[in-house]
Amino acid sequence: MALIDLIDVSKKFGANEILNGVNFSINENEKIAIIGKNGSGKSTLMKIISGEVTVDSGRRIAQSLISVEMLAQNPNFNATFSVREALNNELKEIFDAISEYEKSGVLLANDPENKEILKEQERLIKFIEAKDGWNIEHKIERILQEFKLKEYENRPICSLSGGEIRRVALGALILKKPDVLLLDEPTNHLDVYMVKFLEDMLKSSNQSIVFISHDRYFIDSLATRCVEVEEAGLRSFDGGYANYLAKKEEILASLAKSHETLLKQLKAEEEWLRRGVKARLKRNEGRKERVLAMREEAKKNPGVIRRVRLELERASKNFNQTQSQNRKKMLFEFKNLGKSIDGKVLFTNFDARVLQGERIAIVGRNGSGKSTLLKILLGLEKPSSGEIKRGEVSIGYFDQARNVLDDDKSLIETFCPNGGDHVLVRGRNMHVYGYLKNFLFPKEFLDKKIGVLSGGEKNRVALALLFTKTYDVLVLDEPTNDLDIATINILEDYLQSFEGAILLVSHDRYFVDKMANKLWAFEGERINVLHEEYSIYLELEDEMKELDKFEKELSNSQNEAKQKSKSGVKLSYKQTQILNTYPDKISALEIRITELNEALSDPKIYQELSLTMLYNELEAAKAELEELENDYFEVLEIAEELE
Repeated sequence: MALIDLIDVSKKFGANEILNGVNFSINENEKIAIIGKNGSGKSTLMKIISGEVTVDSGRRIAQSLISVEMLAQNPNFNATFSVREALNNELKEIFDAISEYEKSGVLLANDPENKEILKEQERLIKFIEAKDGWNIEHKIERILQEFKLKEYENRPICSLSGGEIRRVALGALILKKPDVLLLDEPTNHLDVYMVKFLEDMLKSSNQSIVFISHDRYFIDSLATRCVEVEEAGLRSFDGGYANYLAKKEEILASLAKSHETLLKQLKAEEEWLRRGVKARLKRNEGRKERVLAMREEAKKNPGVIRRVRLELERASKNFNQTQSQNRKKMLFEFKNLGKSIDGKVLFTNFDARVLQGERIAIVGRNGSGKSTLLKILLGLEKPSSGEIKRGEVSIGYFDQARNVLDDDKSLIETFCPNGGDHVLVRGRNMHVYGYLKNFLFPKEFLDKKIGVLSGGEKNRVALALLFTKTYDVLVLDEPTNDLDIATINILEDYLQSFEGAILLVSHDRYFVDKMANKLWAFEGERINVLHEEYSIYLELEDEMKELDKFEKELSNSQNEAKQKSKSGVKLSYKQTQILNTYPDKISALEIRITELNEALSDPKIYQELSLTMLYNELEAAKAELEELENDYFEVLEIAEELE
């Protein structure tokens, strides 16, 4: 059953058509990813779903009594509240319901047959269970821990960064458990561990969730359906991001096939026009019009096909393109590098080199020291110990603050500060519009001021500006934040053609997997240099955690066994016999296995005795040895515990 329906919905802002007669439904327990370019209408669609934005035409139908909540881009809390107070206030409805339930229990104890109290208690139970509110305090604690807010729980909201405030808002929204949860870029300002926690929570939830994200692994893991917003229309794809790409490939093949068929039909019709149209002009005017329409379609199709093919090629590029080692030169060298801030050690004894053409991702939890390491590399901060050697290198730096941009300048002034309309890109003189078109900017944007652009559009401008310069090294701090997937694919395309070194900090797992061939992983006070994909590193990390947990449980069980042994338990007669006799048996079998291996390697012996017979005896001896060793070491372990 659909919780929310959009029927024939249209929406314009001025002359800009955002949605045109679209239909959209959100069903129970659906996890829907909204995909599309920046400016395509994704956020507007979300606001229409939430009821925040009214439609120009069509209808929004929502089931009665369902709750719909949306994560705001700029959350608004009472500035005087602490983090915990802010969370408690957001969850006031749940706390009030629990308090009312407790009061009703007291009243019911004095009047157990009161139907009104019983009815109210039943309503409260349903509400609390729907919100999973019985252990709400425990859940708040977990949110504080997992979103790295515990140390701030008593600090006022106004003292937090924008990213930290968004984490508070996200945590509160998850705990409120609305029937329909709307999330616009929920993974922004989260490290990969927070993203994994969020992923697990949302996947296990029975809510309906609609979300916008540039994190392709997050989409693939969470989404049961992807909905693409393009040219004021919607197109739905079952499954996650990988299936979306596969279906787009099918669409491309279908477009190409349809175009081929159209060209054949057009050729036949044009042949008819040449032969017979003069004699039957009036009678066949309709057929002539159809031919002209086919010509127009044939002209458009190659452009559509090229665009879809380009998008797919960008999205599906091979991972980790490398260049030959003999062309590489050393750009940086770190020796025994260490950094401490206010007595806290971020890292020590870091030795590494950066070579031409390397793609290095700096990964780790928020606050581990990643950005600090970048600043040391850029010369903006000094290390506490060790040294850094730099070659003669030019560095291009992309920071989250977009400090390179001037809000008062237009796009054309930004790219052509000395006048004109051409820009030099890697030694090639290009018209500024032709260049910016590659970054999805239409011609009418050239005269727009930087200050009126959205965060994602500003990031696109900053990236486009970065690639007009010639650098030996690119240093990128969270370059994918606020970008749509189409723009990230363009960024990846440019980076893969870049011949210098790249050092990047990013929590986008897919982006790191695609771009990096080396990891600098912050682990405690060490930075480990690893040659593996980021997603594999995270999987191994999870496995190590599971192993640690297993070892701890094993140690506990062994300690319990030792405690039991002290209560007078002794070895049985059979166990004592195994302990006394098996070492000699094992030794004898090992000698016999050695003899058999030697016999099998000597043609004189195995020709005389039969190769098959020797091999069978060897296999039987190995099996017996394994059985004896298992029994012996099991008893030996018990005996050691009894000592």
